Amino acid sequence: MITSVSAEPARSPGVEELLRLSDEFTFALYPAESCYLLDVSELELPGVTVFVGRDEKGGALGMAALVEKGDGTAELKRMFVHPDARGRGLAAGLLRAVEAQAAVAGIPVLQLETGPLQHAAIALYESRGYVRIPNFGDYVGDPHSVCFAKTLRAA
Repeated sequence: MITSVSAEPARSPGVEELLRLSDEFTFALYPAESCYLLDVSELELPGVTVFVGRDEKGGALGMAALVEKGDGTAELKRMFVHPDARGRGLAAGLLRAVEAQAAVAGIPVLQLETGPLQHAAIALYESRGYVRIPNFGDYVGDPHSVCFAKTLRAA
């Protein structure tokens, strides 16, 4: 059972294992040049908030990061739920936490990139009000990237 979603340091117990599993999952689907994964040191940078979902015993079940870009925009990165914890609403809880933090930070629009083979992720984002946008930043021209955005408040 999922008992909490909270902001935690990137090197909190269980986070590096989630990153490892996320890496394996992503590299199994897409070529390396299309994998835009932040490592733990990048998740420790200023402007990055890592959220971790945990079970009643404190086990890390999922994670997501809010990356503020310093120009009024932010991106959702490293959204991942352990395969054993999927289907229990944790991804939606992580997304709510990221969106709430972005809103508190005054970010009007949250963007994200995912892959076209990640159907469950795309369905989640669309169900939460994200709309497909042209690829932005490093994702421009990458056929293995699909980008979405959600307006969090009026600009």
